[in-house]
Amino acid sequence: MQFSERISRISVSPTAAVLQKADKMRANGVKLVDFGAGEPDFPTPDHIKQAAIHALEENFTKYTPTGGTRELKEAVVNRHAKDFGSNYTPEECLVTVGGKQAIFEAVVATINKGDEVILPVPYWVSFLDIINYAGGKAVFLETDEAENFAVRADAVEKLITPRTRMIVVNSPNNPTGAAVPRQEMERLLDVAARHKVLLMSDECYCHFLYDDAPFSLGSSTDREHLVVVGSLSKTYAMTGWRVGYALGNTRLLANMLKLQSHSTSNPTSIAQKAAVEALTASQDSVRAMLAEYRRRRDRVVEGLRAIPQITCMMPQGAFYAYPNISAYLNRDGLADTTVLAERLLDEAHVAVVPGPAFGTQPHIRLSYAASLEHIDEGLRRMTAFFAKFEVQ
Repeated sequence: MQFSERISRISVSPTAAVLQKADKMRANGVKLVDFGAGEPDFPTPDHIKQAAIHALEENFTKYTPTGGTRELKEAVVNRHAKDFGSNYTPEECLVTVGGKQAIFEAVVATINKGDEVILPVPYWVSFLDIINYAGGKAVFLETDEAENFAVRADAVEKLITPRTRMIVVNSPNNPTGAAVPRQEMERLLDVAARHKVLLMSDECYCHFLYDDAPFSLGSSTDREHLVVVGSLSKTYAMTGWRVGYALGNTRLLANMLKLQSHSTSNPTSIAQKAAVEALTASQDSVRAMLAEYRRRRDRVVEGLRAIPQITCMMPQGAFYAYPNISAYLNRDGLADTTVLAERLLDEAHVAVVPGPAFGTQPHIRLSYAASLEHIDEGLRRMTAFFAKFEVQ
């Protein structure tokens, strides 16, 4: 059987590969500490689950409009307005099957073969494959770990060419937890507007910012050069419900909707009802999760920094740590962080994601969306693992 050329441009998600191997080991009775999954360990709040149950009882189980119900679109834009001072209309909102679908559709609807997309490094794993699938060319913006992987507008502007069509920014960032300050985000949008390119702002983790008030670039009035992508997955611990959204100009959303109409059609009707409840009811669960993530962040970073010659920047948001373990490479067969991650899983039963998945070599990613007890056990195992290697 012959397969399409476009499918050869993409690879299986490295995070999915880690999860698959970890699940197999777990099924065989291995007690793992899983830092691999980028998923809240909190259950979906009860009032959201009850809304889904009520939807079932009311037989809300039919097709809905492809881009989401009017009720949910209104809930998205109203929540966004309350949280960030934006003024989108329901017509400027598209509801998708998770935030990833919104990203995929925005890229595929915008990028032609050979078009360039500026992508800061480290990047979330799917960005590169989606760009490749669309036939685009990723132009990498290398960031400096010593500066907390800062994304700067002036550095982005230097990479713009006549082929540039899009700039991608993910803040707070997966995998580093780094956040782009509000003023710098505004400068990035100014750069996009001057050069008539689209800025895609992935704000999946925007509610989980530790030291500053959450904000969204969507508070700008620019519709022509900005698309905001969001998700309920992380904010409301609704990863399996698969509800995301895009906010932007109606022409772009109409083209994204074309793709959606021939792929998934509407997001699940029941999940949409649950999403309305999440967005319109109390936001106490979001604040509680943020406070707990802050405690976990501090514990993880302290524990990683206590391991000799491991360095780790302090995450400013999201729930990931991205330690630099380069001092241990090329010792006792540790050729790279992929090999190290495999041995960490096999020997210490700790699952992490190696840095090459995100575009860097000397790092591994740990998700601290786990209990403090789980985190402490994982750090103990990692400390023992690294102690086996002599570091000069």
